[in-house]
Amino acid sequence: MLSARNITLAYGKRVLFDEVNINFTKGNCYGVIGANGAGKSTFLKILSGEIEPNKGTVEITPGERMAVLKQNQFEFDNCTVLNTVLMGHKRLWEVMHEKDALYAKEDFSEEDGMRAGELEAEFGEMGGYEAESNAASFLNSLGVHDEMHNSLMSEIPSNLKVRVLLAQALFGNPDILLLDEPTNGLDIETIGWLENFLADYENIVLVVSHDRHFLDTVCTHVADVDRSKIKVFTGNYTFWYESSQLMSRQISDKNKKNEEKRQALLDFIARFSANASKSKQATSRKKALEKLTIEEIEPSNRKYPGIIFQPLREVGNQILNVENLSKSVDGRVLFDKVTFSVNKGEKIAFLSKDPLAVTAFFDTITENAPLEGGKYEWGTTITKAYLPQENSEFFKEGLSLMDWLRQYVPPHITDADEPFIRGFLGKMLFSGDDIQKKTNVLSGGEKVRCMVSRMMLQNPNLVILDQPTNHLDLESIQSFNEGCQSFPGIVFITSHDHTFMQTVANRIIELTPKGIIDRLMTFDEYLEDARVKELRAEMYA
Repeated sequence: MLSARNITLAYGKRVLFDEVNINFTKGNCYGVIGANGAGKSTFLKILSGEIEPNKGTVEITPGERMAVLKQNQFEFDNCTVLNTVLMGHKRLWEVMHEKDALYAKEDFSEEDGMRAGELEAEFGEMGGYEAESNAASFLNSLGVHDEMHNSLMSEIPSNLKVRVLLAQALFGNPDILLLDEPTNGLDIETIGWLENFLADYENIVLVVSHDRHFLDTVCTHVADVDRSKIKVFTGNYTFWYESSQLMSRQISDKNKKNEEKRQALLDFIARFSANASKSKQATSRKKALEKLTIEEIEPSNRKYPGIIFQPLREVGNQILNVENLSKSVDGRVLFDKVTFSVNKGEKIAFLSKDPLAVTAFFDTITENAPLEGGKYEWGTTITKAYLPQENSEFFKEGLSLMDWLRQYVPPHITDADEPFIRGFLGKMLFSGDDIQKKTNVLSGGEKVRCMVSRMMLQNPNLVILDQPTNHLDLESIQSFNEGCQSFPGIVFITSHDHTFMQTVANRIIELTPKGIIDRLMTFDEYLEDARVKELRAEMYA
């Protein structure tokens, strides 16, 4: 068991945690959620001992081992990849080195022999004789292949370093596993492997993630960090979100009879219990939900932005025609022979194994990058709004939020006074004196929210979204997702957020160096389609 007792932490007048008491038990995975800045990562650092609270203690069952996903990619630069993973089991690593030092002694004594025997026994009990093969297996599963295992960490790309550090945390079956944004830098296949691994994990897991599909797949409970407290709720993220929203609506509906409310909640719990779908984790979650009482469900205190795109006009029959578009960078082909047309009602998810490919495609069709080969033509009725992945060029001048957004008012709006501009900023939770904040001091999440305000102001009938969830908290991601679902226009999107892609897109286009794969289906259907898997293997060969 892992327990936090009376944890209090404040930085000056800002109180992150006030008398937090919480228990985490074996067999459960806890998704730690909360608004940006609420203290999710800080809480994990308190549990791991990296940060000392002002008050309170962390208690771990004696003999249990904790592993933490490291965030410093340069910490192990002088170590080999394989050794970095082995170092995740601190005691095992110490025993290995002590054994090697003993056997290397020229004057090996009887006493040394006794000590070596003790170490060999302990080494065997910890699974030491299989350690290297197990570590290698983790690395291969995470996409770090055999030829890199003996390389120094300083010699491998940063995206692979993240995977090595994840393997380090998972290695040796720790009793308590703390993971802060473990899906960062992982591709779809690797995230799927990690989901399956954690869904069957029998010890304690705490995970901070903005990936709702990941949280839904692996979590049995949600630990909600809000207002300096942490409350644990049974169920995954979607259950927590939908039940809290349902409770909130029912509280606001004064005329609804109590028994009707109760029955609606019971039906909701039963439906979620029946939908559990992940092996041991699902069984645990189902049993927990069956024991859940109505009193445990509480409305969320969170504020959700209002992301609503309202087209000024409907799209016409001609939307976008692309013919033989190609792009290369430094001799590497990002995509080639890209030919397709867009039809009314389509919301298209774009993907590629090359992380630069979709961004380069979006930049090309929005005239933010030069046309290299082929051509494209937009329909005359199209009003597009683009959310680029990199937005720093929009915030170089230190304007107030009010003045910043005012410069993007389109010509068709003739009455853009202060209340009008304030309304668009208010939808993205900029209120009161926030509108006087200078754009050159905004956080990453605040900049994205400004960019979304700008998009809404344009009244587009087609939106292009390049990694729209980057820097956003779960509340903003949820609202963005729902806004795109209800949007009556055309959506182009690429995202690491599985749920976003699955719930919005009805067509998938994958850009490859040998052409495109184009399917009218959902994201999940695309990932599971046997013919698509064959084509992907051919296109990337």
